[in-house]
Amino acid sequence: MSWVLLISLAMVTFFNRYLFLEPKTGVVVPKFMMCMLKYAAPCLMISIATPIVFFDHATWKGMGHNEYIYGAIFCILITAITQKMLLSIVASLLFFYGLLYLF
Repeated sequence: MSWVLLISLAMVTFFNRYLFLEPKTGVVVPKFMMCMLKYAAPCLMISIATPIVFFDHATWKGMGHNEYIYGAIFCILITAITQKMLLSIVASLLFFYGLLYLF
Protein backbone atom coordinates (compact mmCIF):
# COMPACT_ATOMS: atom_id res chain seq x y z
CA MET A 1 0.00 0.00 0.00
CA SER A 2 1.20 3.47 -0.73
CA TRP A 3 1.52 6.24 1.83
CA VAL A 4 -0.96 8.36 -0.12
CA LEU A 5 -3.61 5.65 0.19
CA LEU A 6 -2.96 5.16 3.90
CA ILE A 7 -3.10 8.88 4.66
CA SER A 8 -6.24 9.27 2.53
CA LEU A 9 -7.99 6.44 4.39
CA ALA A 10 -6.97 7.95 7.73
CA MET A 11 -8.31 11.38 6.73
CA VAL A 12 -11.63 9.96 5.52
CA THR A 13 -12.04 7.96 8.73
CA PHE A 14 -11.18 10.95 10.92
CA PHE A 15 -13.50 13.28 9.02
CA ASN A 16 -16.44 10.87 9.20
CA ARG A 17 -15.98 10.20 12.89
CA TYR A 18 -15.40 13.86 13.76
CA LEU A 19 -18.38 15.12 11.78
CA PHE A 20 -20.85 12.71 13.34
CA LEU A 21 -19.42 12.09 16.82
CA GLU A 22 -18.27 15.58 17.85
CA PRO A 23 -21.10 17.27 19.79
CA LYS A 24 -20.04 20.79 18.68
CA THR A 25 -20.79 20.14 14.99
CA GLY A 26 -24.54 20.06 15.58
CA VAL A 27 -25.12 17.07 13.31
CA VAL A 28 -27.66 14.75 14.93
CA VAL A 29 -27.75 11.13 13.80
CA PRO A 30 -29.94 8.24 14.95
CA LYS A 31 -28.74 6.02 17.79
CA PHE A 32 -28.16 2.97 15.56
CA MET A 33 -25.88 5.05 13.32
CA MET A 34 -23.87 6.21 16.34
CA CYS A 35 -23.33 2.55 17.27
CA MET A 36 -22.17 1.76 13.74
CA LEU A 37 -19.74 4.71 13.70
CA LYS A 38 -18.02 3.44 16.85
CA TYR A 39 -16.95 0.31 14.92
CA ALA A 40 -15.78 2.14 11.78
CA ALA A 41 -12.16 2.76 12.83
CA PRO A 42 -11.42 -0.78 14.09
CA CYS A 43 -12.95 -2.27 10.93
CA LEU A 44 -10.87 0.03 8.74
CA MET A 45 -7.68 -0.77 10.65
CA ILE A 46 -8.31 -4.51 10.28
CA SER A 47 -8.82 -4.15 6.54
CA ILE A 48 -5.54 -2.22 6.23
CA ALA A 49 -3.49 -4.42 8.55
CA THR A 50 -4.58 -7.86 7.29
CA PRO A 51 -2.72 -7.73 3.95
CA ILE A 52 0.38 -6.32 5.67
CA VAL A 53 0.42 -9.09 8.30
CA PHE A 54 -0.37 -12.09 6.10
CA PHE A 55 0.88 -11.24 2.59
CA ASP A 56 4.12 -10.10 0.97
CA HIS A 57 3.52 -8.81 -2.57
CA ALA A 58 0.48 -11.07 -3.10
CA THR A 59 2.20 -14.18 -1.71
CA TRP A 60 1.34 -15.83 1.61
CA LYS A 61 4.00 -15.12 4.26
CA GLY A 62 3.30 -18.20 6.34
CA MET A 63 3.46 -18.45 10.12
CA GLY A 64 6.98 -19.68 10.90
CA HIS A 65 9.18 -16.61 10.52
CA ASN A 66 6.50 -13.96 10.21
CA GLU A 67 7.39 -11.10 12.57
CA TYR A 68 4.18 -9.31 11.69
CA ILE A 69 1.89 -12.07 12.97
CA TYR A 70 3.82 -12.35 16.23
CA GLY A 71 3.72 -8.56 16.61
CA ALA A 72 -0.04 -8.52 15.97
CA ILE A 73 -0.66 -11.30 18.50
CA PHE A 74 1.48 -9.51 21.09
CA CYS A 75 -0.36 -6.24 20.41
CA ILE A 76 -3.74 -7.90 20.94
CA LEU A 77 -2.60 -9.55 24.17
CA ILE A 78 -0.94 -6.48 25.68
CA THR A 79 -3.95 -4.33 24.80
CA ALA A 80 -6.34 -6.83 26.38
CA ILE A 81 -4.22 -7.04 29.54
CA THR A 82 -3.37 -3.36 30.10
CA GLN A 83 -6.25 -1.58 28.31
CA LYS A 84 -4.03 1.50 28.06
CA MET A 85 -3.58 2.84 24.54
CA LEU A 86 -0.18 4.53 24.80
CA LEU A 87 1.41 1.71 26.80
CA SER A 88 0.08 -0.86 24.32
CA ILE A 89 1.43 1.05 21.33
CA VAL A 90 4.90 1.57 22.82
CA ALA A 91 5.20 -2.02 24.08
CA SER A 92 3.98 -3.42 20.76
CA LEU A 93 6.41 -1.32 18.74
CA LEU A 94 9.32 -2.31 20.98
CA PHE A 95 8.35 -5.98 20.70
CA PHE A 96 7.93 -5.79 16.91
CA TYR A 97 11.22 -4.01 16.26
CA GLY A 98 12.94 -6.39 18.65
CA LEU A 99 11.63 -9.27 16.55
CA LEU A 100 12.82 -7.60 13.34
CA TYR A 101 16.35 -7.37 14.67
CA LEU A 102 16.32 -10.93 16.00
CA PHE A 103 15.05 -12.61 12.79
